[in-house]
Amino acid sequence: MPAAKKPAPPPARPHYRLVETKAGRRLVATDERKSRLGAYARLMRLDRPIGILLLLWPTLWALWLAADGLPPLRTLAIFVAGVVLTRSAGCVINDYADRWLDPNVERTRARPLASGEVDSTDALILFAVLMLCALGLVLLTNALTVYLALGAAVLAISYPYMKRHVWYPQVVLGAAFSMSIPMAYTAIRGEIDAVTVLLFCANLLWTTAYDTLYAMVDRDDDIKAGARSTAILLGDLDLIGVGILNASALLTLWLVGHRAELQWPFLAGLGMAALLMAWQLWHARDRERDECFSAFLNNNWVGMAVFVGIAASYQLAQ
Repeated sequence: MPAAKKPAPPPARPHYRLVETKAGRRLVATDERKSRLGAYARLMRLDRPIGILLLLWPTLWALWLAADGLPPLRTLAIFVAGVVLTRSAGCVINDYADRWLDPNVERTRARPLASGEVDSTDALILFAVLMLCALGLVLLTNALTVYLALGAAVLAISYPYMKRHVWYPQVVLGAAFSMSIPMAYTAIRGEIDAVTVLLFCANLLWTTAYDTLYAMVDRDDDIKAGARSTAILLGDLDLIGVGILNASALLTLWLVGHRAELQWPFLAGLGMAALLMAWQLWHARDRERDECFSAFLNNNWVGMAVFVGIAASYQLAQ
């Protein structure tokens, strides 16, 4: 007798993902395994690297300034990898803390935690894994840098919870995004000097400015949900506030260049950064969501302009 045919395996259970489109939200069937990995990647914002870039540029500023040019490649690799890991971890804990808020905000309601693709426990496990990997990297430096990294972790975890309690969570984010600066100095020089402090302040001001633009995108939804931000605090003075913060950041960066004896390419980079910042204010003048968001994204080029100015100045001095 011919062997009986094996029954066909049951069809795979479809897995659905909530997708935000111009026509509204809709469910899209996807492969379950690929969808789960994709959900984790989107939870870490790997599909939107702007946050990584905005954290990376000031880290590179500090590394080049601390080393008076190209830093040791080992240190450079540690910090670049650390930026990716800590920014990814920051996105995960941000969405965990905002799981009460994101479903009520147009821009964020399709995020993996808000839409139910990833549960809270898995998000916390992912956060812990990312932070442990980052800790492993910083342990390759020195004790002072490790202590600073612990402080940076506290700020990163605190930031998303500040939206419930204070009107200036963007300042807390600015401090968190600036901690890589003293860490770079201690990793290379073993100390913090006046240039370190000035660079920290400059980046804090700049980060507060661009995150205020970012908060302007969600301002109406945040007001309804009870969240707080500098965009809500400033009201109609929002763009004036952003302009003052950016001007203060540029002035502080000029002081950095003066103390570090940087040459004309740095001033050219600052000039380009100033033009880009002015364009952002003009572009966001009507306070439309899309325009405010594209003005925020433009800050990637601001960070790059300053870095190119620093790197070119040291190259010229050789």
